[in-house]
Amino acid sequence: MSQPESAAVSPSTAISCIAVDDEPLALGLVCSFIEQTPFLKLVGRYSSAVAALKALHEQPEVKLLFLDIKMPDLSGLELARVLQGGGQRVIFTTAFNQYALEGFRVDALDYLLKPFNYEEFLRAALKAKAFFELKSPAAPAPVATAPAPLPEDHIYLKVEYQLVRVMLADILYVEGLKDYVKVHLASQPRPLLSLTSLRSMEEKLPAGRFMRIHRSYIVGLDHVAAVGRGNLQVRTETLPVSDGYREAVDAFFARWK
Repeated sequence: MSQPESAAVSPSTAISCIAVDDEPLALGLVCSFIEQTPFLKLVGRYSSAVAALKALHEQPEVKLLFLDIKMPDLSGLELARVLQGGGQRVIFTTAFNQYALEGFRVDALDYLLKPFNYEEFLRAALKAKAFFELKSPAAPAPVATAPAPLPEDHIYLKVEYQLVRVMLADILYVEGLKDYVKVHLASQPRPLLSLTSLRSMEEKLPAGRFMRIHRSYIVGLDHVAAVGRGNLQVRTETLPVSDGYREAVDAFFARWK
């Protein structure tokens, strides 16, 4: 039978946690360790995983479970699988080392092997503290007083041994080669050859003005002159649209109909 028990008052930033173990002495030890750790807040102690699961539905603020593995009805591993993908995390406390690998498969933060002392417990608790601090959203940045920058109208490309400024409006299409890209421009007959990948160019070019249409081509949408069956015409060039990009291309150019 589970006995929920409130912990001493802790700071509001403390991690709310519960202890689950069917052995009273082990449960008492873990609870005492939690209560002497300033950044942990004990909000419940349970002698079965079934009782703990019910309590978690009633206490959504609980973020951390100190969980025994071998228990009747529902094991600690089974409870961890039920919780996997949710907001809670688990530190296993068990006398059986053969479950360590399975424990980490269910995203356990740590695996304490009984008997463990407070120093070992604290190391595991600090891992949990670091995890939740990293997961917490950062404080909002102060409101900028300077005017917002204008949208960039150019990019820089490494061409031979120099950086070349290229206006976005000048780019007809980009053609991917093995280790290079050819950037075809409206202002000059010869394309620029740059040592970069087409994926890198796709990330650099604004999505509202450029679209990937093929594993080898990105087009400047303002320069598309015609849309055919499985191809686009850019100036005098007819560029293929591959199956993987056809749905997005068709959806964009549906406005032409």
